[in-house]
Amino acid sequence: MRILIDFFPIALFVAFYKLQGIYTATAVLMAATVVQTGIIYAMDKRLQIMQKVTLALVLVFGVLTLVLQDERFIKWKPTVLYISMAIVLAAALWVWKKNFLQILLSSQLQLPDAVWARLTVIWVGYFLFMGALNGYVAANFTTDEWINFKLWGYVFPVLFIVGQGLYIARHLKDDGGAAQANAPTPPEANKPTDSVKAP
Repeated sequence: MRILIDFFPIALFVAFYKLQGIYTATAVLMAATVVQTGIIYAMDKRLQIMQKVTLALVLVFGVLTLVLQDERFIKWKPTVLYISMAIVLAAALWVWKKNFLQILLSSQLQLPDAVWARLTVIWVGYFLFMGALNGYVAANFTTDEWINFKLWGYVFPVLFIVGQGLYIARHLKDDGGAAQANAPTPPEANKPTDSVKAP
């Protein structure tokens, strides 16, 4: 269910791009992300930091795209999102000596501190990879090709979620199965995921 909620803004974005172009698709993406955020808030009664940042960036970069009629803003939004998240997590862990991932998710998962630290490093690496990948495609390929990348590129967050879930499950088992694994979901590469989701 949550995967479908994460995916529907990008699905609408791609569909409207094919039908009416990048600017209509951008407006639809903005509206869909607002609806998506409302649904998540209704389900969870709160929003995580990544969800708030994702919404803010979609709206800011969407407005810039529409007002300036420049598609580069919406194409580079995912890179800004991912790199920002990587910087925040890395600075919190290594400068402020705080693990934001553990703070956000420790009520759902009981893991040793060392595992939380490794998970955070993995997330930083994932965010940097996705930010660089989106930037490369946005800079070197046409908008049509970037849109296609947003579709098949969704395989990366899915693989990340699966791999992370396997890693977490192994350590939960080592701890005697005291908690059930609910692998945290990154924001979509275009989301992400929203969700840490979006084009």
